[in-house]
Amino acid sequence: MANFSLLARLRNKIRINSGNTLEIGQNTRIRYCDIHVTGSGNKLVFKDGANLKGVCIELDGNNCTLVIGKDCVIGENCFISCRERGTQLTIGDNCMFSRNVKVMTSDGHNIVKRGQRINPAKNIYIGDNVWLADNVTVLKGACIGSNSVIGINSTLTKSVGDNVVAVGSPAQIIQSDIRWQNELTY
Repeated sequence: MANFSLLARLRNKIRINSGNTLEIGQNTRIRYCDIHVTGSGNKLVFKDGANLKGVCIELDGNNCTLVIGKDCVIGENCFISCRERGTQLTIGDNCMFSRNVKVMTSDGHNIVKRGQRINPAKNIYIGDNVWLADNVTVLKGACIGSNSVIGINSTLTKSVGDNVVAVGSPAQIIQSDIRWQNELTY
């Protein structure tokens, strides 16, 4: 763990305020990432075998939890944000995020109507074996079932179930009863 910590600091920009927790599983690769954890009581977990390169991660608030599952691969220029109070962002095992994916539990700013905020942060749950293609955006409150695919340039504004392909902006289900495979068959 001490050796990884030194390597992590050499290859990444990691800023974690005191009062927060970082857990890093075995065989985890984090390269050229920008990780910011502010506030207090936040928890960032990288499970065994997670592989990230050039990713920006922010936990900004209090008592938020962000979990990246076992053997996930998250590509360059991805932005993963878990913000505000008590929000959770969970990414299951064996997920693959292509380049430029954005996953955000918050809009980042308040929208107020008649003195009341109308856009609170919401949790995001991504199941196991989910593939998010290039330039996908997953917005607050959206959940993605296991074995699903969200197509290139799609924006997911609501939840989709297991074993589906969803595409578009906003994303709509176009196939069901699917299962994607990481390996190509020729």
